Amino acid sequence: MPKQPTKNQDLDRRKFIKAGVTIAGISAVPVLTSNTNIATNTNTPEIYNRVNNKSFPKGFLWGTATASYQVEGAVNEDGRGKSIWDTFSHIPGKIKNNENGDVACDMYHRYKEDIKLMKEMNTRSFRFSIAWPRIFPDGKGAPNLKGIDFYNRLTDELLANGIQPFATLYHWDLPQALHDKYNGWQSRETAHIFGEYAGYVANKLGDRVKHFFTMNEIRTFVELGYGNGQFAPGLKLDKKALYQVRHNAVLAHGLAVQAIRARTASGVKVGIAENLDVPVPIIETPENIKASQLAMREQNAGYLSVIMDGRYTDRFLSNAGANAPQFTGEDLKIISSPLDFVGLNIYMPSQYVEAANNPEGYRFIPFAKSQPRSTSEWQVLGPECLYWGPKNAQILWNAKEIYITENGCSGSDELTADGHVYDTDRITFMRNYLTQLQRATADNVPVKGYFYWSMMDNFEWASGYEIRFGLFYLNYKNLKRIPKASAAYFKTIALKNELV
Repeated sequence: MPKQPTKNQDLDRRKFIKAGVTIAGISAVPVLTSNTNIATNTNTPEIYNRVNNKSFPKGFLWGTATASYQVEGAVNEDGRGKSIWDTFSHIPGKIKNNENGDVACDMYHRYKEDIKLMKEMNTRSFRFSIAWPRIFPDGKGAPNLKGIDFYNRLTDELLANGIQPFATLYHWDLPQALHDKYNGWQSRETAHIFGEYAGYVANKLGDRVKHFFTMNEIRTFVELGYGNGQFAPGLKLDKKALYQVRHNAVLAHGLAVQAIRARTASGVKVGIAENLDVPVPIIETPENIKASQLAMREQNAGYLSVIMDGRYTDRFLSNAGANAPQFTGEDLKIISSPLDFVGLNIYMPSQYVEAANNPEGYRFIPFAKSQPRSTSEWQVLGPECLYWGPKNAQILWNAKEIYITENGCSGSDELTADGHVYDTDRITFMRNYLTQLQRATADNVPVKGYFYWSMMDNFEWASGYEIRFGLFYLNYKNLKRIPKASAAYFKTIALKNELV
């Protein structure tokens, strides 16, 4: 799920292949001329060698990502309960063109077809989310066995095709029953119920799924769902209540980590996928790099920083003042339960930053009016964020295993008369951003995999179906999946495990 606007931003948002390579029956268009590494010798400076080494580490995982409400459909089938997004999307005026996820991409019925497409793209991993109300229609109580059976079948089909399953336990589809009874994430009770749900699912799938994400983008569902009301459940809480929602959500993450560990065998890894704010040094001097680290910890203070540090920063609490959340020392221990890996959703720099002689030690540089953007107005393009995000996560939090769990861009994506989508803008985006990610791996930043958002066009929350991020074009009239030129580009990178 692409990064969403958080403050005063527009809601409309997330030979290059050798001859003979095709994907889904469509030949790739030769636009890049060479994939050969530039030869170097022992007298070549180290920096030159590093820059011209295009390879990613051996075993690097190339994957795509989706989310349950955005792709599954089948909202009233096999015992699934209602989620807050089912309710919200049916309120007139909340979603572009009054669209909803009732059918979405119909992946619930077409998952075998979609996994076949993943395999044809040389995908080695797939990140999907589990619909909480499909497992527990009322959020808790008796599990819906038909719900868990779907994810069993999905997992088995992925493994049968050589694709590693990465499961996200919460991608925003809170059971409506928990919102009605407990006011959703305004209550600590919801956090404890989430832990129980997470432990149950991990126990049922953990013999085959070896990577679990507790939550996806706590920042986004809190700020847009409870802060400005643009996302489900559509609330605009006062500052004190919003601070408490933030705390309850990160507490839920920690409780889920503990429950997953308690109910799975050794070998199962647990982490989080968070929408990371990445301040990028405007010029890469030592002073500005240090400033980017100070700013990154502070910008993520209510989310990834408290999870990784086990404390709220002094500035965060000072800024909150009387609105600061109520919490205990035990809460902080739970929230900071050690993680096996960190997932970073990165689409853009949060801001550019430079060192400053002020109490913060940094100041932000505004984006130029002419800064390039995707078709989503909120998405300012700055490829360096895919270097500095993981690089500073390694430095600040000693992260030993990092995944880029979402990265992508929207495009105009027009279907031509010959049935193709020539999304050259998305190819350019991927090439530029992945160049910075390769730079990070060359600097020994432990990035183990990359999940492009998204495998296919889907329901993009409040933007409905107008915004397209996928490698596959969705014809929403007949639900046909049509590979874009970027799908062939991704296939080549995944096959060669290097920049092309």
